[in-house]
Amino acid sequence: MVFPLRCRRPPRPAAWHVVAGILGLVGFAVALYQWWEYKALILRSGDPTELDIIVGLIALAVLFIATYLLMGPALPILAGTFLLYCFLGHLLPAPLNHRGYDFSQVVDHMAFGTEGIYGIPTYVSSTYIFLFILFGAFLERAGMVQLFTDVSLGLVGGSRGGAAKVSVISSGMMGTISGSGVANVVTTGQFTIPLMKRFGYRAAFAGGVEATSSMGGQIMPPVMGAVAFIMAETLDVPYSEIVKAAVVPAILYFASAFWMVHLEAGKRALLGLSRDELPSARAALIKGWHLLLPLAMLVYLLFSGYTPLFAGTVGLALTVLLILGASAALGLPEGVLRFIFWIGLGIVGAAFLKYGIGIVGLGIAALVLINMAMRHGRATVWSAIVGLAEGAKTALSVGIACAIVGIIIGTMTLTGAATTFGGFIVSVGKESLFFSLVLTMITCIILGMGIPTIPNYIITSSLAGPALEQLGVPLIVSHMFVFYFGILADLTPPVALACFAAAPIAKESGFRISLEAVKVAAAGFVIPFMAVYTPALMLQDGGPLSQAYGYPVAVAYIVVKVLIAISLWGAAVIGFLKTHMVWWERILAAGAAGLLIAALPMTDELGLALAIVTFALHWWRTRHHAATAKT
Repeated sequence: MVFPLRCRRPPRPAAWHVVAGILGLVGFAVALYQWWEYKALILRSGDPTELDIIVGLIALAVLFIATYLLMGPALPILAGTFLLYCFLGHLLPAPLNHRGYDFSQVVDHMAFGTEGIYGIPTYVSSTYIFLFILFGAFLERAGMVQLFTDVSLGLVGGSRGGAAKVSVISSGMMGTISGSGVANVVTTGQFTIPLMKRFGYRAAFAGGVEATSSMGGQIMPPVMGAVAFIMAETLDVPYSEIVKAAVVPAILYFASAFWMVHLEAGKRALLGLSRDELPSARAALIKGWHLLLPLAMLVYLLFSGYTPLFAGTVGLALTVLLILGASAALGLPEGVLRFIFWIGLGIVGAAFLKYGIGIVGLGIAALVLINMAMRHGRATVWSAIVGLAEGAKTALSVGIACAIVGIIIGTMTLTGAATTFGGFIVSVGKESLFFSLVLTMITCIILGMGIPTIPNYIITSSLAGPALEQLGVPLIVSHMFVFYFGILADLTPPVALACFAAAPIAKESGFRISLEAVKVAAAGFVIPFMAVYTPALMLQDGGPLSQAYGYPVAVAYIVVKVLIAISLWGAAVIGFLKTHMVWWERILAAGAAGLLIAALPMTDELGLALAIVTFALHWWRTRHHAATAKT
């Protein structure tokens, strides 16, 4: 009932509610059957009854219908194709064929097994992801978006091209709590895109900057996109390891976007905002510093070895405590009494470390009762309820995507299709690892044209991850490689979801925005390749540089190299450095950046030498022209 029916002529609202209600009841009946028959289903696993098959078919049908209503036809068609492969794949020629499977075996595997719709993705979405989506929704309700915007404006709003830099910083900050690129676009973009346009940025470029920055939120620790939790569960590593691998590339990604908008502003002589239009970053932090406490506690717990489930629960509980506590404090007179109240609330929040989350739950219950006794407090409680509803609505689409992707994973585990595709990648990689990486990248981008980041990652990582590991790529690096390009697929034309989300705000074609986004996100396309050849970029051991000179040296060297490559690539694409670049300077800059990215003998030395030549010639030409103009 929450989502509109995707058809040319949807039924009348009353009829639609009836259809939605029937589907809801059918779905509930399926869940009730599985709960009631839980032990019996385990005991007869692999030997389903006729009723089991009927219920399994109903479950699959409801899942396909729900996915179509929420996400359109692309993902159901893809999952349906894989399901058909289970039934008809034995009729295909080798090596695409399989031995053939009974109808009941396929339905049992998909609808009741742990490698079908109830696989790891569904488990993660119903636990970690749901919690962190609620966490972000409550922080937004508490005013975190305004805090990030004010701090960003205060820090860089007055610098050259400050409007676009505000977009990069605020979207990066927003990414630390939302982990959803498209949600980030429509949240911060409502403010940043009109601001950029008002100060002279082209509409397409403004939309591209916002889309690029917002999608980067999914790789920005501490709260990354839902994929990060699925990756941690799949690889069986602590979530902190995923954060460690993502942190340097995420910083470089946003540094690249920041540099691109700085150059574009210089090229078009775009100045920053005047001081009287800017809020104070210091004043914003003084006013809203308490909103950072749940985020700080979340980071502390994640890196102290606690599970994401526990850390997310505590972070969510503390956020609710702050929202309700701030409302309750308004009913107290300013001064000592309000100060004592906050001290007591802080003690309640900290007490969970000794007495568990139950003490925080009691505190929340008490605050709800206090708020219900005040007029403005009742509005706060209602706002918290709306936050719960918004979080559930957002989590619904994630859960449905994870469930239907289970059909694709189930097909690969049942038929061995992953082994066939992986063997092809390995055979290509024996000749050239680079071409295997390109093949994986293309797969991610093509899948990303029709399906969201989460199923894109799950499908491609299960296909290509083990194959890349056989070629010597560390497993976490290969999964991050797939993760990155799954995100960048939302920026890549012709189907760029984040760019089309920015289109109505920018009042520009989504396709034109996507072209600008690819330009701004150029570093995002090269960082994953560089990490494969030098895993130190993701703070992982391995690679010839780390073996030869040690881990710290390898990390420092690769970061400096990437920064130089980003600087050169940005100058070549925008056509501006200290001043406008002539055509041959742009070619030199692009050549130097390409050499630094390549992982071949002597390319680093040649790239650094060409970079020095490029910077020196540009500096000399700029100085010569300045002297001539002065004369």
